[in-house]
Amino acid sequence: MKAKRKNVIAIILGGGQGSRLYPLTQTRSKPAVPIGGKYRLVDIPISNCMNSDIYRMFVLTQFNSASLNAHIKNTYNFSIFSHAFVDILAAEQTPDNPTWFQGTADAVRQCMPHFLNHDFDYALILSGDQLYQMDFNAMLDQHINNKADISIATLPVNSKDAPEFGILKTNSESYIESFIEKPAKELLKDWESDVSDQMKSEGKHYLASMGIYIFNRELLVDIMSNKDTKDFGKEIIPQAVGNKKILSYQYEGYWTDIGNIDSFFEANIGLTDDLPKFNLFDNDNKIFTRPRLLPPSKFHKSMITSTLISEGCIINAKEIIRSVIGIRSRIGEGTSIENCYVMGNDYYQTMDEMKKDVENGRQLVGIGERCVIKNALVDKNCRIGNDVYINGGPHLEDFSCELYAIKDGIVVIKKGAEIPSNFKIQ
Repeated sequence: MKAKRKNVIAIILGGGQGSRLYPLTQTRSKPAVPIGGKYRLVDIPISNCMNSDIYRMFVLTQFNSASLNAHIKNTYNFSIFSHAFVDILAAEQTPDNPTWFQGTADAVRQCMPHFLNHDFDYALILSGDQLYQMDFNAMLDQHINNKADISIATLPVNSKDAPEFGILKTNSESYIESFIEKPAKELLKDWESDVSDQMKSEGKHYLASMGIYIFNRELLVDIMSNKDTKDFGKEIIPQAVGNKKILSYQYEGYWTDIGNIDSFFEANIGLTDDLPKFNLFDNDNKIFTRPRLLPPSKFHKSMITSTLISEGCIINAKEIIRSVIGIRSRIGEGTSIENCYVMGNDYYQTMDEMKKDVENGRQLVGIGERCVIKNALVDKNCRIGNDVYINGGPHLEDFSCELYAIKDGIVVIKKGAEIPSNFKIQ
């Protein structure tokens, strides 16, 4: 049985404005973006902490935080006899800090007074926009047993991916000796580290920083006293290499950075694989989220293939192929959905509301009849009419308007958009 981690606090960085995930971040912060049909991105690091018996967590954010606040409040309610909490710390102006967060380290610095109100020996710093399942106990044990100052979770990568990351070079004892940010390919020959035989067989000889850190309390307090450093990955870690005892914790499981629409879309569609890399059905790594009292999903004459269907859906579609369908989705007769993430809805329309919409010529909430939608991401509470044809793919150029955006060939129907009948994107 794992020991309770009473000497650790977790600090989850909510990220900046999330412009690369636009339009999903137009009205919500990045950690509040729905994923997997029923979860939010912030549920991933929080669940990893809870599965590692870390129950004191702070989520740092500053943009569009209303929906994130509501989700945290409605989801993570612990016993009054417990010391567990998930607190949201939004950027706030004070006499000492008149500006918003200027980077990851600056966010932690501005929130330090809140952290120091709690007893802890180690601070676990996490990103709020990554998809992975990790037991932090092994990383913490390695950090404590080796008396490290800082530990960094590292991911073995190949030469193709290495230029996209900060690359760390370790010695034979897994201590980090040097660091380079996004190295050019011609420099990689000098940056190989010792990795497992399995990783070598896959051509993964380089260690990339995952943006997951453990800091000793005293060191974190000391580092945060320097107000000139704004970012962990670009300043604090490179400056600490060679001056502090920094340990690499190699992680060889599935991990992806949800940094843009393409990676977000692929991460969601990947959940429909027969053996998905991110396992939602793992008893030891449950993903916690808001419990909802929703009815079972209902189907009528629908062919469903390789698809995740969330609770409370009413589906009369002709077929749904390799897609993720979110809570309370309504899909009309004769409609075909393929390679899509439909986020669903926050509410059901009443019969009176539906009757009124029909009388006024307005589309109902959900997806209408005889539609064909491929390679698309439908945000929440959209109203899509009948006979709509959307065919995303590389043939489409990037574009944005009031109703939808196209990024990397993926059509994103914006939250609450009303798409008229017979509308086409092809």
